[in-house]
Amino acid sequence: MTSLNHSEAQKKTVAIIGGGPAGLMAAEVLAAGGIQVEVYDAMPSVGRKFLLAGKGGMNLTHSEPYDAFLSRYGSRKPDIAPLLDQFTPDALREWVHALGIDTFVGSSGRVFPTDMKAAPLLRAWLHRLRQAGVQFHMRHRWLGWNEAGALVFETPQGAHTASADAVVLALGGGSWARLGSDAKWVPLLAQRDVPIAPLQAANCGFDVGWSEYFRGRFAGDHLKSVAITIDDNAGDQHGFRKQGEFVVTAHGVEGSLIYALSAGLRDRISAEGSAVIHIDLLPDWPLQRVIDEVSRPRGARSWSSHLQSRLGLKGVKTGLLRELVAPADFIDPLSLANAIKALPLTLLAPRPIDEAISSAGGVTFEGLDQQLMLQAIPGVFCAGEMLDWEAPTGGYLLSACLASGRAAGNGALSWLHRVAVA
Repeated sequence: MTSLNHSEAQKKTVAIIGGGPAGLMAAEVLAAGGIQVEVYDAMPSVGRKFLLAGKGGMNLTHSEPYDAFLSRYGSRKPDIAPLLDQFTPDALREWVHALGIDTFVGSSGRVFPTDMKAAPLLRAWLHRLRQAGVQFHMRHRWLGWNEAGALVFETPQGAHTASADAVVLALGGGSWARLGSDAKWVPLLAQRDVPIAPLQAANCGFDVGWSEYFRGRFAGDHLKSVAITIDDNAGDQHGFRKQGEFVVTAHGVEGSLIYALSAGLRDRISAEGSAVIHIDLLPDWPLQRVIDEVSRPRGARSWSSHLQSRLGLKGVKTGLLRELVAPADFIDPLSLANAIKALPLTLLAPRPIDEAISSAGGVTFEGLDQQLMLQAIPGVFCAGEMLDWEAPTGGYLLSACLASGRAAGNGALSWLHRVAVA
């Protein structure tokens, strides 16, 4: 980490706009480098999305091998890897431990605080930042720059301006607007010729044209212990396969298994108008065993009773078969067995971006230097979800947000040093 000497740091101020994990990490780095840090956020308190994301269990990062970890960033791996190399998943855990929070690795390989909560970590972090002299300004919505180059904010008391020697923007993406990620920064940067990829929903659910009966009967039910296969472009059903669970909603489907596949599904819908997934309702059963069981005489029993007795299928799984399988195929054992092992479901559209856990798109890396400074606006750095990358849930989002915040903070320190000695 670069630090300014006393004469260089004297009277230097950096404005951090956005009080999520990326902005707070940039603030920590800059404060440690001797800079006066002013954090501005439009919300009444910082870290609101961070707290809500941790409500069901704060997933910090993932313990899988590092090469596999990096692969989760898809086409943006070359851009994200240098940031994570400087703040690896192991380094993140050490950083959390230094805040007095113990961690453990769950059965899935995900890393959690021992109490599974986000609030104690955030409280400890904010205490350390305040002790380091970081100042927080809440209910300050950034409106851009005025003609003199000062930052302009809208506050409950009216317009406010502030000057800074450098700026770190950590404004989030376009999901969960009620928590502050409303993407209102896009036109402010676009008018300054900053290249921005269109924002899209990531880790999102999808619309399905359910019947009224199925929607009314099964919305909210979980499909557990299933697997999804995504066909390749040739229509081969031996494409990408992942096992897990998801939820039937009034609109379609969502949940961890759907989120893990959402980027590819979203892009296919964009290119082709829809996407078909194949659901294996009995992923641990070989096809022949399913054929054998559904072929057994059912006597006077209904098909629902027969499937429950022979295969253990019931509830929403049986309902899904009734919803998607033609009546003639439902009574043919071979057709029914194939449907149970590869039930086709057509996804029509991703759910709106504001419902998504995260967003793709944003400030492109091509518009940044290696230290995350905007090439179009020297002295302004970007970090977090407002950058053009995406990753699945499982700790990958938070890891990259923290790593990019650290990189932007170090980048601002280096830039201030260069300006001071120029």
